[in-house]
Amino acid sequence: MFKTRQLLSALFNHRLTLERNGGLCKLFCMMSEASTDEQTAKQLKRANEENEDSAEKLQATKKLKAEEEPTEDEKKYPKKKVVLLLAYSGKGYYGMQRNPTATQFRTIEDELVTSLVKSGCIPENHGDDMKKMSFQRCARTDKGVSAAGQAVSLKVRLMEDIIEKINEHLPPQIRVLGLKRVTQGFNSKNNCDARTYCYMLPTLAFSPKDNDIGNIAAFRLEPETLERVNRLFASYKGTHNFHNFTSQKAASDPSARRYIIEMSCGEPFINNNTQFAVITVKGQSFMLHQIRKMIGLVIAVIKGYAKEDVIERSWGQDKVDVPKAPGLGLVLEKVHFDRYNKRFGGDGLHERLEWDQEEEAVKAFKEAHIYPSIVETERDEGSMVSWMSTLHIHDFEASAKATDTKNKDQKQDNGEEGNASD
Repeated sequence: MFKTRQLLSALFNHRLTLERNGGLCKLFCMMSEASTDEQTAKQLKRANEENEDSAEKLQATKKLKAEEEPTEDEKKYPKKKVVLLLAYSGKGYYGMQRNPTATQFRTIEDELVTSLVKSGCIPENHGDDMKKMSFQRCARTDKGVSAAGQAVSLKVRLMEDIIEKINEHLPPQIRVLGLKRVTQGFNSKNNCDARTYCYMLPTLAFSPKDNDIGNIAAFRLEPETLERVNRLFASYKGTHNFHNFTSQKAASDPSARRYIIEMSCGEPFINNNTQFAVITVKGQSFMLHQIRKMIGLVIAVIKGYAKEDVIERSWGQDKVDVPKAPGLGLVLEKVHFDRYNKRFGGDGLHERLEWDQEEEAVKAFKEAHIYPSIVETERDEGSMVSWMSTLHIHDFEASAKATDTKNKDQKQDNGEEGNASD
């Protein structure tokens, strides 16, 4: 009997143990399953986040590729480096070069860029950043100065009838007259060897200072005076220090040395009952106001305000008072690319940068827009006559040292310090 009870008790305890163990196992299993579910959830969340990141990156990549991929226009009309032959009347414009920070002052380049965008020759964002189209002008022209042979280099979509499409969006006083393909590294400013300017003025400018400047139409230039004018202009030929013919240039500045190839005044002609003449000057490059001062000094000599030796003296170290002729009448006539033509003009792939076929169009534009504007403005505003009336205030004999000392003394008397300004 006792053994039977022990056996039953052992069996009962064993059952309890099994039940406890089973519960623990179930608990452990439940905990294990919960832990596994949590890990799985984290892994799924991580995978979803990675997928979302990948999707965003893929979308960004596709967008970038879409931006980089050429549009239909670009596929049809790939961008190529070209040179445009540009002619314009500068009246009413603040020079050639664009100034994005001063949009109220309209320039020639403002009109040109607007037309390039409207015609589809360049993307719209290239108009905001001209570097994107590798834009470069051959020469900057000042306020009111015109051009018959300006050249600009840039990358455009080579569309059919591209010149007509550009001109369609330009005002009549600005025209693109020619286009030529050039090398990818071409830069119209750096590749230009020389520039030719013309200056149209009434011959009354060469009259004696006691002449009646009020009757501009009555004056006629004598052949002897024209000969003397050309002798003075010829003295500019060669390399000289033109520091007195611009502002903010010291005599020791190497950049003040410029090479003049030729300079002369042509035969007079009658326009609107007034006698005019055209001065032509060709040089490697010119500084700001240099040409106008070269002409102004010769006029001062011819009229009797200064002696002939003032020209040679102006190339020396001393400062010389050089008058600046009016901007009206100055025209960028032609730009020259001799070295480029010699290197690439005969390679069978590139055209020579010469505009013989466009000469008639250039001549027609000058006669229709540039010369009439100069004549009418001179008649209405009298810029040359007004300027000539100021020549007597210039002191052509005073040296830089005397002038500087005088100005310095005046400044010290006024309690100011510093050197005299140019």
